[in-house]
Amino acid sequence: MRAPVYATCQASAAVKLVLGDPVRVFGFGEADDSVLPYAVHQVAVGVTENTLADVPDMDNPTTQIDVYGETPAQVLAAADAIRGAVELVAYVSGWRGESKDPETKRFRVSFDVDWFTSRS
Repeated sequence: MRAPVYATCQASAAVKLVLGDPVRVFGFGEADDSVLPYAVHQVAVGVTENTLADVPDMDNPTTQIDVYGETPAQVLAAADAIRGAVELVAYVSGWRGESKDPETKRFRVSFDVDWFTSRS
């Protein structure tokens, strides 16, 4: 059910350039927001690849990725780098939008990625 978001980003030189090494890409509830920019991801929805003959061997989660930073340019650069990394192994399926949090003044870009993940 979990997509390899962190491993995919950590393997990308472009993502490391904008999000450090190790990359500041955090799973659900794990964000360290003390250093910007950073990204968080969570499963938004998903389905199992069912078959009639066997137990499913693959899942198809949709992961929501949110990138936070101090400027629009910073979050767009990080989102572009992550998009470039994940599109080698998954599909960007939707853009959720861009915003600025009125309280923290941080900028955000959000998008969805569809994965096919093996259970083995």
